Amino acid sequence: MSGRLAERTAAAPPAGRRRGYALAVCLVAVFMTLLDVSIVNVALPSIRTGLGGAPSGLQWILSGYSLAFGLLLVPAGRIGDARSRRATFAAGVVLFTAASLAAGFAPGIGVLIAARLAQGAAGGIVTPQVAGLIQQLYRGDERGRAFGLLGGAIGVATAAGPLLGGAIIQVAGAAEGWRWVFFVNVPIGVAVVPLALRLLPHRSEVATGRRQSLDPVGVAILGAGVTALLLPLVQAQEWPGPLKWLLVPAAVAVLAGFVRWERRYRRRGGDPVVDLTLFRRRSYAWGCALALAYFAGFTGIFFTLTLFLQNHLHESALEAGATITPFAVGSAIAAPIAGRLVARTGRRLVIAGLLLVTAGLAGVYAATTFAPEPYASAAMALPLLVAGLGGGAVVSPNQTVTLSEVPRDEGGSAAGVLQTGQRIGTAAGIAAVGAVFFATLGGTGDYPAAFHHGLLVLLGLILLAVLPAVAGSTGPVVRGRAVPRRAGCGTTGSQARWRW
Repeated sequence: MSGRLAERTAAAPPAGRRRGYALAVCLVAVFMTLLDVSIVNVALPSIRTGLGGAPSGLQWILSGYSLAFGLLLVPAGRIGDARSRRATFAAGVVLFTAASLAAGFAPGIGVLIAARLAQGAAGGIVTPQVAGLIQQLYRGDERGRAFGLLGGAIGVATAAGPLLGGAIIQVAGAAEGWRWVFFVNVPIGVAVVPLALRLLPHRSEVATGRRQSLDPVGVAILGAGVTALLLPLVQAQEWPGPLKWLLVPAAVAVLAGFVRWERRYRRRGGDPVVDLTLFRRRSYAWGCALALAYFAGFTGIFFTLTLFLQNHLHESALEAGATITPFAVGSAIAAPIAGRLVARTGRRLVIAGLLLVTAGLAGVYAATTFAPEPYASAAMALPLLVAGLGGGAVVSPNQTVTLSEVPRDEGGSAAGVLQTGQRIGTAAGIAAVGAVFFATLGGTGDYPAAFHHGLLVLLGLILLAVLPAVAGSTGPVVRGRAVPRRAGCGTTGSQARWRW
């Protein structure tokens, strides 16, 4: 061994530490992309002050991000599985960083909307790679812990966005503060890309004997179906009238065509963008259903609560963000602990988490009903903390159990399907609670009544998630086991290797 090679070998961290560094890089990127889902909510008044624009344009700043994010999850996960998760992850972070820079310098609403679409697409590229990399690098109890940390990052990013956005605008001012909401991503992205190229594995080395196909026709059909399904949901408040809902049966028809194409493509020997046989596994099928229902209720609470706090209790963006912070704290505490417990408890832990979320939101209902308005925010702190603890015991354990029997070489696309369900659930939940909230408000002008009616809808959705959780409760996670995709092409046991 040459002196230079010996020096490089000695300086390289051991595999366990290197996995930890790689996971940290992934979590930072996920936090950055998901933070932009919620942080922009509190920046909309500042954007309107700085750029003007019609309400429909401001709505597209929010909905365009969610639409593009959901659209790219499955195909990006498939590309990462078939080619290189490291390269796909790095490309997504580069695109997100460039789009954030363009958003910060946007001279008008049109450019800002385009930049937000690019940001959402980049987020959809990055996120499934992280789940795929966790599947690739971790097994058994360690995988549960890694997903627990991922769940903590998701929960904190979702709930901390309003607080961080409010703080940035408070410091930078109402007219230009919104620009720094986007600029803050740039140094993070610049730091993440070289670390990702150095620390993430190049790809899983599995002896498949051939280069996997990417199924471009399947990607196009799936994209059309997801777009048709998400558009009326994310635009529910901006597109008046019932005609928009005709897109939903159209989406169902397109997605049915997608299923037929995928089956046909597989029979011909191709590698479909979604392996439909995954849904034959109870853990995966019920886990996707649970995620769809839970995210419909989980994210809607921040939408209505922010409106209630700012428009009725007249809190500033920073104050409203601080009120929601106990949820983020609870989620950050519970998610890593749940990740360590899930291998022994399975979905029983998820059921307990769902019931805890329900109890916490019921406490929020009671606090906003019985506490005098000057003390309502303080009265909500404990119930939101309880709900956050429950939320931390739902997202990451469900993801761990759902993906526990997924082959490693399909981890990205399988996670993409799961996360697409989460995005659809988010859009559907906000559409449902928004319809109830604004219908009540328009009829009575009573913000507390509108908030309470919307909260009852969200409670119903979270309780609905208990049904697939119970149906999918088949015991603890299978430790250290992966199911091969087909003979000779799996990633079980000693077959699974990776190259740094």
